[in-house]
Amino acid sequence: MGTRVAITGKPGVGKTTVCRAVVNRLGRSAGGMVCSDITEGDGEGGDSRGRRVGFELLDLQTGVKGVLAHIRGDGPRVGKYHVNLHDLDRIGVSAILSAVGTDLIVIDEIAPMELTSQRFIRAVEEALASDTDMLVVLHQRSGHPLAERIRAEFDLIAVTKDNRDVIAGEIAGRFEPI
Repeated sequence: MGTRVAITGKPGVGKTTVCRAVVNRLGRSAGGMVCSDITEGDGEGGDSRGRRVGFELLDLQTGVKGVLAHIRGDGPRVGKYHVNLHDLDRIGVSAILSAVGTDLIVIDEIAPMELTSQRFIRAVEEALASDTDMLVVLHQRSGHPLAERIRAEFDLIAVTKDNRDVIAGEIAGRFEPI
């Protein structure tokens, strides 16, 4: 069985940033999906990031991008966002399945939005059945059976404001060189 690490923490603490930093430090062939914010307009107080209106997903191997969720849409609703099952299944699921042939499977994030897709759940379960090293970002409070399985089977590392700038090196060190 490969090395299995799950990153968790409060929303906005920098879990995705840490995940990307670990992938960059390892320098391995990696596949899977990562998410990032979709913003629009100017933020308050001169914040150039604007307000978050959704989440983009990216296939690490192909560079194909899609919309995971947006405030405008008609998919399943999670909070103020509508999940785009089409892009999640077409891009995210295929990214996870094709990552089984790489050195590292990356899944950002296993959370309520992604868990609205049965295809996503099955793809993660298929990745779990492989011997490939895995790095996942896990929703802090999800009680979904898949999230609970990952908590039980993975090394769980909490990202905080205090450790987020230094923890990527520690996490990368948990993966043995190939």
